[in-house]
Amino acid sequence: MTPVSTDQNAGDTSQCEGVALDGCNTLGFSARARALSEPHTIEAARAQVLASRQAGERLVVIGGGSNLVLLPWLDAHVMRPAFDEVTITPAEDGLTATVSVEAGKRWHALVMELAAAGWWGYENLALIPGCCGAAPIQNIGAYGVELADHLLRLEVMSLEDGSCRWMNREECGFGYRDSIFKGALEHRVLITRLELQVSRQASPRLGYGDLAQRVSAALPQGEEVTPLQVARAVIATRSEKLPDPAQLGNAGSFFKNPQLPGAEAQALLTRFPSLPHYPQADGSIKLAAGWLIDQCGLKGARRGHVGVHAQQALVLVHFGEGAVTELLALAQEVREAVHTRFGVWLEQEPRELGMMPPEGWGPESCTRDLR
Repeated sequence: MTPVSTDQNAGDTSQCEGVALDGCNTLGFSARARALSEPHTIEAARAQVLASRQAGERLVVIGGGSNLVLLPWLDAHVMRPAFDEVTITPAEDGLTATVSVEAGKRWHALVMELAAAGWWGYENLALIPGCCGAAPIQNIGAYGVELADHLLRLEVMSLEDGSCRWMNREECGFGYRDSIFKGALEHRVLITRLELQVSRQASPRLGYGDLAQRVSAALPQGEEVTPLQVARAVIATRSEKLPDPAQLGNAGSFFKNPQLPGAEAQALLTRFPSLPHYPQADGSIKLAAGWLIDQCGLKGARRGHVGVHAQQALVLVHFGEGAVTELLALAQEVREAVHTRFGVWLEQEPRELGMMPPEGWGPESCTRDLR
C-alpha cells in the first residue's frame, strides 16, 4: 500500500489506508485498522487529532503493543507516537534530577541510559517492553518498584480537541497495574510526556527473588553497588523467566497477581501453606498467580498455536500462525481451572482492543479512503 503524507508540520507523519497492525502488538496476531500514522513531534500528533476530529473518524493510540491483545479488526485510525526526546535537568545540589521523556521513547532504553549515568530510581524496571507513554496506563512495576514511585507528573493531550494539560501523580489514580487511563480517561487522552525524579543517592531495592545474590556475585570486592549493576541483574533474572517477544509472541504477564482481603487469603493459606504470598500495607494479601496456574498443571501446556510458557506460568505465548481466539480460549481455560481449585478468579492484565471482523471482511475492504 502506498504511504500518504498527512503531516501538516514538516511532513513527519506517514499514513496508510487499510493497514496491517501486525507489528503493533508483541503477541504477533494479525490485525488491521482503517489507517495508521506515526507522528514524530507532539505538534504533529495534535494536527492528527484535529484532522481526525474534523473527519469524524475514531482515533486510537497504541504504543509498543506489549500489553495489548489486538482483535482482528480495529475500526479506527491508529496513531503510534514516535516523538522520543529525553531531557535530564539536575537539581542545584546535583543529588536529584528531573527527567522529561516523550511518549515514543522505549522504556528499557530510558532505564538503561539513566542507570549507565548513575541515576537511581527505575533500575528494577529494566527490560520491561513498551514505550514511556504507555507505562503509566498500567503503572508498570517489577521487583518492588512501580512507575508511580518516582513520577512527578505527566502531560496528556485530549483526543477531542488536541488541548494539553499536566496531571500530578495523585490525579492519575495509580494502583496495582492500574490507573485512571484504564478507566475514566481510557481512549480519551494521549500521554505525551512524563516527568520523573531520579537520584544520585544509592537506594538499591534487592528484596525480591535472587536480585541481592546476583548483584553481590557481580560486584567487585570493596566497590559499592551501582544502578547499572542492579539493572543488569534484573535483565538476567527476567531473561531466564520471560520469553523475548521478538522470538516468541507474548504480552508479558497475562494475569494480575490476585489481591485478597486478609481473612480470605489466610483461609486459603491454611489449605495451601506453600502458596507464595505478599502482605500489603492495607491489610490485604497478594498471591502469586503463576503458582496458582502451575498447581493446576497448566505450566507448559499447549493448545494448538498458543500455550502457557514453560518457565513462567503467568505468560501466555503465541507460537505463530495462530488466531487470537485461540489465546482467549486458553486464557478462559486457565481462569476456570484456577477458580475451580482455589476459588480465585484471575484478572487479565493486557487490554483487548478491536473486534472480530464483520461479515465479508478482507484486506480489500479496508482500503477505502475514509478521511
